[in-house]
Amino acid sequence: METSLRVLGAEHPNTLTIINNLSVTYKNQGRWKEAEELAVQVIETSLRVLGAEHPSTLTSMANLASTYMNQGRWKEAEELEVQVIETRKRVLGAEHPDTLGSMNNLALTYRNQGRWKEAEELEMQVMETSLRVLGAEHPSTLTSMNNLAFAWERQGRDTEAVKLMEECVRLRARVLGIDHPDTISSFATLIGWQTEKLDIGASGVRE
Repeated sequence: METSLRVLGAEHPNTLTIINNLSVTYKNQGRWKEAEELAVQVIETSLRVLGAEHPSTLTSMANLASTYMNQGRWKEAEELEVQVIETRKRVLGAEHPDTLGSMNNLALTYRNQGRWKEAEELEMQVMETSLRVLGAEHPSTLTSMNNLAFAWERQGRDTEAVKLMEECVRLRARVLGIDHPDTISSFATLIGWQTEKLDIGASGVRE
């Protein structure tokens, strides 16, 4: 980053990408203040130099939204995510993988607030589009299946949630392998739900 700043300048697209990457590194370490400061800096420069609809600008905005979400700053995260979705739909189209990724991020923000119905609506839309555009075995499609199953389970739609998670586990095992972290995570979730259903069936009570 220091070399890029010196050689290319603070407004060069490559410099902005490097700064954004450093912001993501800080975010992944939980260094929220540092991550936010860099992300805001990149966004302000990108808006001025590249414009509001440039893919790099939108990536930086999505990164800042994620930083807000990880801090529980739901309103700020939601506002940015909605803005990114609307712009990506207009520029890239509703079926573009980046657009679908942004919709999934907004659904996650809803999930983290317990807004399950809103999360479900978005996740259903993402899954249906992913199935049509990317195919049933694409990792992004499988992620959307996993997320929709969670939204159903949290709303008490246990049978549907278990069935969808079973399909997700089956496909992830085939596509990613049984030892992949995503497969293991979905399988562990499925076992937990199935065990809970057995316990409820035995006691007749859902805790």
